[in-house]
Amino acid sequence: MSFVEYSEFIQEGDIAIIFLGHDSMMPVKVQQGAQTQTRYGVIRHSKDLIGQRFGTKVTCSKGGWVYVLHPTPELWTLNLPHRTQILYTTDIANITMMLELKPGSVVCESGTGSGSLSHAILRTIAPTGHLHTVEFHQQRAEKAAEEFREHRVGHLVTVRNQDVCKEGFGVTGVADAVFLDIPSPWEAVKHAKNAMKRQGGRVCSFSPCIEQVQKTVEALADEGFQEISTLEVLLRVHDVRTITLPLPDFGSDQPLETPTDTPVPSNASVLCKTTTPPRDMAGHTGYLTFATKPSV
Repeated sequence: MSFVEYSEFIQEGDIAIIFLGHDSMMPVKVQQGAQTQTRYGVIRHSKDLIGQRFGTKVTCSKGGWVYVLHPTPELWTLNLPHRTQILYTTDIANITMMLELKPGSVVCESGTGSGSLSHAILRTIAPTGHLHTVEFHQQRAEKAAEEFREHRVGHLVTVRNQDVCKEGFGVTGVADAVFLDIPSPWEAVKHAKNAMKRQGGRVCSFSPCIEQVQKTVEALADEGFQEISTLEVLLRVHDVRTITLPLPDFGSDQPLETPTDTPVPSNASVLCKTTTPPRDMAGHTGYLTFATKPSV
C-alpha cells in the first residue's frame, strides 16, 4: 500500500480507512492478530483485513458491516491526527492547480504541520518529483517523517527541522514551486526565491488574516515577483433530494368529440430530483496569494 500507488490487496503494515458512513471514518494500521473496535462490533485484522481486497465490505462481530478503503490524500485529510490546523480539499485543489504541479515537479513547503497538503503534493508529483518540507517544531517534524515512511512515500520527501524564515529551505535553485503556510510568510519570501529555479516558477502563501496578505504581497513585489493575485475559496455543497410534485390537470388533449377512457386522477403526482442550497456553510479559512518568479 502506498499513498501514490494503488494496491489491490490489504497486507500487514498497510494503512486502511474503515468507512462506517460519510461522516464516520477512521484510519487503522493493519497488524497480524490486532483488533479494531467499531460501533458495529470488532474487526479482526488477521481474518477480516489481511489478504482482502481494498473496497471489501466487512461484517463485524455484531452483524453490522463497514467498507475497508484504500487510503488517498483526500481520505487522509478527513482522518489524519491533527497536530495543527490543516488545509482541506477545497484549498488544496486550488493550490496544486495554481502552482502548476505535475509528475516530476520539485516543491518546497513550509510548514509541514499535520501533512495534509504534503500528501496531496506527493501524489501529484510522483513518481519522479520531490518535496522539500520544513517544519519549525521538532516533534511535528519527526512525526511527519515517520508518517511519510509508514505511508511508503519517504523516498519522495525530505523533512527538515529548522526555521525557514532564518535558514531557508536547505536547497537552492531546484524548486518549481514553493508553498508557505507560516505566521510571517513575508520573512520567507527571499528564501523562497533562492530555492526556485533560474527559469522561474510559482509561489503560494496561505494566510488567515488580510494584514498578513498585505505584507506578503509587498515582499513579493519587492523581490520582483509578477502576476501577484490573492483569492479566497468558499465551497457550497447543495443537497440533492427527491420531492413529490402534484401533476397538473390541463384537461384532455383529445378533441372534444372523442371522449377519453382514462381520466387523470385529481391527486396524481410525480417524483422529481432537486437541489437546495445549504442553510449554513463553512466560511473563511484563509487567503491564497499566488505569484510568479520570472525567468532570470
